[in-house]
Amino acid sequence: MFDSIRKHQRVLQFVLLILIFPAFVFFGVSGYDQFLGNDDSIARVGDQKISRGEFEQAQRRQLEQMQQMFGGSFDSKLLDNEASRNEILDGLISQRVLAELANKHHINVSDERLRASLLRIPGLQKPDGSFDMERYRALLSQQNLDITNFENQLRRDIALQALPEALAQTAWLPNQVIDRLIGLQEQRREVRLLTFAAKGFETGLKPSDEQLKQTYEANAKGFEVPESVKIEYIVLDAKSISGSVPIDAAKVREYFEQNKARYAVAEQRQASHILVAVPKDAAPAAKDAAKAKAQGLLDRAKSGGDFAKLAKENSDDKGSAVQGGDLGFFSADMMVKPFADAAFALKPNELSGVVESEFGFHIIRLAAIKAGSQPNFDQVKAEIEAEYRKQEGNKAFAKAAEEFGNLVYEQSDNLNAAAEKFKLPIQTAANLTRQGPAPAAGVPPIAAISHPKVLSALFSPDSIAKKKNIEAQEIAPNTLVAARVVEHSPASTRPMETVKDALTALWVKQESQRLAKQAAEAKLKELVGGASATGFEAARVVGRGQVQDIPSSGIEAIFKLSAEKLPAYTSMTTNEGGSAVVMLVSTIAPSEDLIKARRETLKQQYSQALAQQELNGFLEASKAKLKIEKNLKTAAKTSVN
Repeated sequence: MFDSIRKHQRVLQFVLLILIFPAFVFFGVSGYDQFLGNDDSIARVGDQKISRGEFEQAQRRQLEQMQQMFGGSFDSKLLDNEASRNEILDGLISQRVLAELANKHHINVSDERLRASLLRIPGLQKPDGSFDMERYRALLSQQNLDITNFENQLRRDIALQALPEALAQTAWLPNQVIDRLIGLQEQRREVRLLTFAAKGFETGLKPSDEQLKQTYEANAKGFEVPESVKIEYIVLDAKSISGSVPIDAAKVREYFEQNKARYAVAEQRQASHILVAVPKDAAPAAKDAAKAKAQGLLDRAKSGGDFAKLAKENSDDKGSAVQGGDLGFFSADMMVKPFADAAFALKPNELSGVVESEFGFHIIRLAAIKAGSQPNFDQVKAEIEAEYRKQEGNKAFAKAAEEFGNLVYEQSDNLNAAAEKFKLPIQTAANLTRQGPAPAAGVPPIAAISHPKVLSALFSPDSIAKKKNIEAQEIAPNTLVAARVVEHSPASTRPMETVKDALTALWVKQESQRLAKQAAEAKLKELVGGASATGFEAARVVGRGQVQDIPSSGIEAIFKLSAEKLPAYTSMTTNEGGSAVVMLVSTIAPSEDLIKARRETLKQQYSQALAQQELNGFLEASKAKLKIEKNLKTAAKTSVN
């Protein structure tokens, strides 16, 4: 019914995938056409190639994910190794294998499935629940996407997920196994602690000069001052260029005249419908029966029947039936043509005849009309001028970038020439280390000087020794950074004399913890030997994964204890750095109600894990049947910077 939606949902899906950044199978599904005709291949799967460009795109995607998780200062070198490259390549190969299998098994994605995926996407509905066509169009325009290619790509995306989804349905665990796992996971243990606090052993502790020296040597890294630089830098981006782009009034006016439709708001109508569904290829008798049923419902509506009630009870469009058939507001291009023609010919509260479309037979009742509008030039002038500056700025950036780079290189002992030419402020940053600027509370990292390429260039031996401008670095599309070292402070270790107080405190802390552990172990030995258990705290109940004042290492030690003979004893380190002897008093099994409540959730979790194993095994078996070649030497030439 929503023909335009079916045509364009690829675009919206892509836009929203960018906005919400969901996880796809492996590294995401994109760029299938990039490898065609490119001989610089990283791998082959049967007759298909994985291009170097596609591999680099996957590397960048992984780096972006890591930077989102760990911040912009994430060191890209951590991904620049054979193991990471091989993992990325294996993911791309698995995509190709899934695509081959989807093609082999003729897995197709219907228009209805595409339509359903769009209608489920949040952010494209108005407050009244109707589809937001204006936002839809705006997103299309922003992305400059080819609709046909995009729709074909989404079909491939969904087809790739079909086999993993089917395998997931086969994973199964019996309730007996699940209940046993829940029993272990949800078991509680009653324990009593005898704590030896480290602070209780600090009295009278005083290190000798030799002990301080040994502590200093053993912990020298803790007293290091990292290498740092003070720098000057400038940033050239398309935005700084577009600000100086003169406005050509004639071109702005011409653009408006050529794109009036883009700014127009189409007439919208709110209607309800009753659908009697019938397949396109149904036999004539089936179509006649469906049409007769629709006519009967129309007659009942014309005779005063409650349209909403008729829709709820009879409409085969289950999505709108629960709303009494209400489809909300829509424009003509959102509907298949027969439906749109009929709806836009009605007056408010008027009923249509029986309307046939590819979905079956409809009865339409018009509720309201929202008139369209066409803004004049003055109303959208500012918007067009901003877009004009942006586009012209992007065009001018390539030329400006070359001149910027030349000025930075030619006048290599300062940034003045480039800064003056492009009216850029020269900024400074101090205490910049190889990991980037020191984090400040509540202040986001400076992207320009946190980028790995900029840091690598600044800390090169030549840059530090000569304090010349580094080569202009591209840190993002249409964004260049030039910088130079002003001052350099080599890495150093603070002299022992300047950190004596800190050394003394560290020695006392370590020694008191050692004495506490020694006392706990001596007490544990006595208890295991049969000594009387005195001095223990009151009993407490602990469980796996609970938030409590026992460290995870202590919980692990408690649940490793055998419960065959009680009481049982072990020792652990406390959160405060002291030690404790643990007495296991009893074990508490989970109730039948708890097991029943947790059964389905845990069953789903373990089934998912089994499904992933099944998928991995299936993929490996499928790979063995295909000719797969890797070229890791070519992959090693790529860079994630």
